[in-house]
Amino acid sequence: MPRTVLLIDDDRLQCRLVEGLFAHFPGTPFELEWANNYTDGLSKLLKGDYAACLLDYQLGERDGLELIREAIANGCHVPIIFLTAETGAGIDIEALNAGALDYLVKGEINPRTLERSLRYALKLAETMEALRQLATHDELTGLLNRREFVRVLKEEEDRARRFMRPLSILFLDVDFFKKVNDTYGHAAGDEVLREVVRRVSEQIRSVDRLARIGGEEFAVMLAEANEAMALDVARRIVAAVESTPVKLSDGTRFGVTLSAGAAEMEGVLVRADELLARADRALYAAKARGRNRAVSAAELG
Repeated sequence: MPRTVLLIDDDRLQCRLVEGLFAHFPGTPFELEWANNYTDGLSKLLKGDYAACLLDYQLGERDGLELIREAIANGCHVPIIFLTAETGAGIDIEALNAGALDYLVKGEINPRTLERSLRYALKLAETMEALRQLATHDELTGLLNRREFVRVLKEEEDRARRFMRPLSILFLDVDFFKKVNDTYGHAAGDEVLREVVRRVSEQIRSVDRLARIGGEEFAVMLAEANEAMALDVARRIVAAVESTPVKLSDGTRFGVTLSAGAAEMEGVLVRADELLARADRALYAAKARGRNRAVSAAELG
């Protein structure tokens, strides 16, 4: 199935030229979508699902270098190939420094060079995405790791404070997990963690963010949720984990429980680190009260 490439260029002739070059690719693996100005191009780049972007340097009053920087600042990961008619002016290096993965001189583009550049950019983008996943996600569960969770939480904290909306988090800890590893082995422990993640995921919304913050410990960020709502979610999670025994791949079955602590970001002076600390205290209170339960920070005074 052809992959879509976005061309951002104010010259319709360039669009027709690229379409003609695509027609010479073996198997026609790409199809083209065109944006003829900076604003439309940036909007499409940020909203669309593109395999790659071909970006012209000259876009009226604003240029392609500025567009690259703005797109990347807004989280764009689409591989960008910079198109320029200029040579020897350092524009190519500026484009690469801005975030483009390759560049082409317009007067030198032919089917072979364009296809090579697209395939190179796609492969490099795949490698970079794999590195981003390793840096931000837990390898075992695929969840956010602690560093990325804290980053996302701080962003949501700013939004919640700006719009005066509630924000809560949960800390979750699998009870007696060391005993699972000691009795059944670390491979079994990994199976248990993945099953716990599956059950927790079924109890939260798609907008909530679940992370593995270390070992058998997890955290959930609940946007637009006060502490009472967060405690209700935590209790559902505790019940879901306890509900049925975990079945390992070798057929072994045993019960698993977890403890949970809930906390809300109350007041404009509460920061993300304090919110984490309050949820952590609530979790330890749940452990101290016998485990397999949820406690809210409000209960602790």
